[in-house]
Amino acid sequence: MNSLQQSLILSSLLAVFFTLPVLAADSAAGEQKASSCVSCHGQNGNSSSAQWPNLAAQQPTYLVNQLKTFKAGDRINIMMQSMTANLSNEDINNLAAYFSSQKPAKAGGDPALAKAGEAKAAMCLGCHGSTAQGNGQFPRLAGQHPEYLEQQLKAFKEGSRKGGPMQAITANLSEADFKALAAYFGSL
Repeated sequence: MNSLQQSLILSSLLAVFFTLPVLAADSAAGEQKASSCVSCHGQNGNSSSAQWPNLAAQQPTYLVNQLKTFKAGDRINIMMQSMTANLSNEDINNLAAYFSSQKPAKAGGDPALAKAGEAKAAMCLGCHGSTAQGNGQFPRLAGQHPEYLEQQLKAFKEGSRKGGPMQAITANLSEADFKALAAYFGSL
């Protein structure tokens, strides 16, 4: 069995074992609370800057997990730690419900790189969903800013962002692979 096959099997198993149920929450209350998120993440969760991720149509479980991880200081980002410090669990659930219900925008990506990335994307789809729409605790990649995705892949490979499966998967990818995958997912 080659490493690609192993990655596909690992991705599929992780998707089954780590997908959490969707949380019940109040999207309208989340919309009220989201006013402080708009300056970075854009109106309705579609960021106009590749520096910040799109949150629109993101998986609610993923959003809840990430907001709690920032709040606990387990994922380091000074701005996000500050923004999450005073959020209650209810606030976090409501924000996740709001952003997950918003219509996503396509960020785009270099067409030639996207074509190369499509050929490599199969290893990602087991966890991130067949159309990269996300899957429970695994984030939506479709329509995300390519530059942001590339930055996150590098962070996983370097170890500055933690995520066991992602560290294992990115260990065998080059920067050219990162660019191609990011362009492909951004183009969806």
